[in-house]
Amino acid sequence: MKPAPIVLFVYNRPYHTRQTVEALRKNELASESELFIYSDAPKNSEAKQAVKEVREYIRTIDGFKKVTIIEREKNWGLAANIIDGVTKIVNEYGKIIVLEDDLVTSPYFLKFMNEALIMYENDSRVASIHGYIYPIEGLPLTFFIKGADCWGWATWKRAWEHFEKDGQKLLDEVNKRNLQKEIDFNGMMPYVKMLQDQIVGKNNSWAVRWHISAFLKDMLTLYPSQTYVQNIGLDNSGTHCKGGGDIYTAELCTRMTLNKIEIKEDLYSKEKMALFFKSVNKNTYYEKIKSLIQKVLR
Repeated sequence: MKPAPIVLFVYNRPYHTRQTVEALRKNELASESELFIYSDAPKNSEAKQAVKEVREYIRTIDGFKKVTIIEREKNWGLAANIIDGVTKIVNEYGKIIVLEDDLVTSPYFLKFMNEALIMYENDSRVASIHGYIYPIEGLPLTFFIKGADCWGWATWKRAWEHFEKDGQKLLDEVNKRNLQKEIDFNGMMPYVKMLQDQIVGKNNSWAVRWHISAFLKDMLTLYPSQTYVQNIGLDNSGTHCKGGGDIYTAELCTRMTLNKIEIKEDLYSKEKMALFFKSVNKNTYYEKIKSLIQKVLR
């Protein structure tokens, strides 16, 4: 098995980047894998030193078959950086594993990703493989959910070709087919609102466009029941993720098991995820109220 190339996107968080790379290097397939690192340039003077530190560190990385560093000369922003990097590498290699600089992986992450990539490579119904799963009890070993995801994932050229950059085109199709409720997990996760916000410039999410692009093609993503990825960036250090990390924390998987399953959406697991989203939204609501009361009292 020739492992898929790994593409890592980094910016201005040297501590998080180091944690991500150190965990990835402990994977048994790391020494057989090519690692491409896309380093975005600082968007302002405040980010210059941290970007410099990240770039100094990534030049020291070893433990992989080959390390290729792409240093952007201007600030692309996360979405444009990822879309361009993923497109170039997946078009060249046919398949790809994607990480960002705040994702710590299990030692079995690369094995799970690569074996699943081979297992479902020729099935056009499968959009991607995902390494992260929310802390939910009672899920099957692996299962499929319609759409795509973004916290440690893998895909093929044949699937990424369906990625649509134009958010308005996606929204028009969602509205035409009246899919808002289904895409939003019966109203528990506001993906459509996120897409609307992306269109008007309130966010620059590539991930919501990837999810809805796959969803509109009736494509599925494979999830594990126990996570191979932990997001350590929900600590107010990132540009796009702010706080709430404990809600999403789950113990990393300590062994890898993968059996081929029927390719259809698992409605039981989707409902479990919807209930998790409901609990997260409830907690977020109460935190907002608590914060508001504290401000009033002050």
